[in-house]
Amino acid sequence: MSGPAGPTALLVIAKEPRPGHVKTRLTPPFTPAQAAALAEAALADTLETVLRCPARRRMLILDGAPGPWLPPGIEVIPQASGGLDERLAAAFAAVPDGAALLVGMDTPQLTAKLLAPALDPGAWRECDAWFGPAEDGGFWALGLAAPAPALLRGVPMSTAYTGAAQRDRLTGAGLRVRDLPLLRDVDTASDAAAVAAAAPGSRFATLVKRCSPGLVP
Repeated sequence: MSGPAGPTALLVIAKEPRPGHVKTRLTPPFTPAQAAALAEAALADTLETVLRCPARRRMLILDGAPGPWLPPGIEVIPQASGGLDERLAAAFAAVPDGAALLVGMDTPQLTAKLLAPALDPGAWRECDAWFGPAEDGGFWALGLAAPAPALLRGVPMSTAYTGAAQRDRLTGAGLRVRDLPLLRDVDTASDAAAVAAAAPGSRFATLVKRCSPGLVP
């Protein structure tokens, strides 16, 4: 069975990078202002990658207001209210016209090469969903061949088994799932150091080194 016709929509779900609103688990050792700056750098790196990828639409599902960090070519859609499961479901509902791949703002090591399998012209052949697991037990990417918000509603979020629960929801619905590589989210200072080391040329890595010399080798 063939998949959806045409390119996939590429979505990023994110919070406005302002102090006290994002990356609070980075403080300490970072200050709230530094944590927000790191979040902005991670988001900028992610959006730059999105612009390099083939996509039907490039959308930022944003909690807050856009700022000077937003590059041209990205459509901004306000996040829905409710828990994270409801907000993710609403993000997919915002693109009812075909396949969509959603990523977060917590993986600045993301590259077009990492996303390529899910954006390839044959990505949806014999495939209904793409899943990107995260090291903390969550997930960093989710793609659906057709919008199905109900597949996200009610999935427990921000737990050590969120990823497993979400993938089980997909397979339990009879979807054929393919996996993207395991990645590490940035939640803590140790995460920031590891991700900066994995993406040394990124804005995020440069700022980690500037804010906390010695954290990254």
